[in-house]
Amino acid sequence: MNGGSRRRPTSFDVAERAGVSQPTVSRALSGSPAIAEATRRKVIEAAEALGYFVDERAARLRRGSTGTLAVVVICREGDSASSINPFAYALLGSVCVAASERGFETLVSFQARPGEFFGHHQEQGRADGLVVIGTTTNAPAWEHFRGLEAEGRKVAYWGSPFDELDWVRSDNRAAGRLAVEHLLAAGYKRPCFLGALNTPQVQFTERYEGYAEGMRAAGLEPCLAPTVNAATREEEGRRAARRLIERGEDIDAVFAACDAMALGAIEALAAADIAVPQQVGVMGFDDLVAGRFSRPPLTTIAPDPAEAGAALVEAVLDEDAVNARRRVPVKLIARGSTLRS
Repeated sequence: MNGGSRRRPTSFDVAERAGVSQPTVSRALSGSPAIAEATRRKVIEAAEALGYFVDERAARLRRGSTGTLAVVVICREGDSASSINPFAYALLGSVCVAASERGFETLVSFQARPGEFFGHHQEQGRADGLVVIGTTTNAPAWEHFRGLEAEGRKVAYWGSPFDELDWVRSDNRAAGRLAVEHLLAAGYKRPCFLGALNTPQVQFTERYEGYAEGMRAAGLEPCLAPTVNAATREEEGRRAARRLIERGEDIDAVFAACDAMALGAIEALAAADIAVPQQVGVMGFDDLVAGRFSRPPLTTIAPDPAEAGAALVEAVLDEDAVNARRRVPVKLIARGSTLRS
């Protein structure tokens, strides 16, 4: 060998060492039932001795599969890695785990700027399908990826702002009802929803609708503390809570559309010397890690990220998952921000 280089072993080398034909090696290593077990063991031992590994990518391509799932995380233009919603990272990790359990690798990209959006992985033979997650505040990105929905393409969307797409979402209406039940059971009399309606964030609207259903079922009128766009969800929550305080609104609890807004509301209440949870209870949605360490720790409602990731992968990879629209169950996590005693 020149320069210390070593030729990579081939299936023909394995065949020669095992004393069989090259097609027998291919069938043995692909698990063909036509090969006797003794012959299969002999081929495997020869392959291991030579350091031969099957080119899985080439084998999958021959079978019409790349063995890869593409995942696009939509961000806001100008977002740094630290400013992306942590729930997006949790969901991304769950998608990667679910894909791995199906024997697939993942090809991940973070996309934010018009003119640089890309989702044609399947057409280019780079992936078997696409999962799209991320913020709905980037309207141009969602319009672009909405256009990928076509016959023959396998695309699934988390929390899509467009109902006609193959989406997976939290059971948001159930979350709203659960929030009201929890707050009333904790002794609060006038819980208010903090969030924006009629925005691309359909899931926020659904949470409000569930909250309103819960309030009316209890004989109470719904209350809305609307948010307006700000640099962060935390700032949206801070501003909305400040307006409630300044107007002297007759409320004693807040159910925020997301944890980040709830954490901003807690900061605004603390700045106004309003005690949480004694005077005002606060809860959110998402179960962000930051909420577990806030003061007081944040009560929240959480979808199961693992189930969400598995549902997205199934929507893309399972042949019978046509027009898949699935709700992921949610659960209450009660912490100090709503527990007075």
